[in-house]
Amino acid sequence: MIVCVCNNVSDKAICQAVEQSGVRTFIQLQRVTTAATCCGKCSSCAKQVLHTAVERYEEQMMAELEGVAFA
Repeated sequence: MIVCVCNNVSDKAICQAVEQSGVRTFIQLQRVTTAATCCGKCSSCAKQVLHTAVERYEEQMMAELEGVAFA
């Protein structure tokens, strides 16, 4: 799904920014993807997609850490 029409930023691009570039905040998202930097109409959608992507990524990381023993 295209989240930002002005800059052609998709939900997949936002998820990749979270996973590969360490994006966690809206300002970081804007810097990495240019989403919501033109007209701003997509800001609320971009924030929601970012929030969901961060939650999923953190849940995935926690699941991978389960059962790992730390010295």
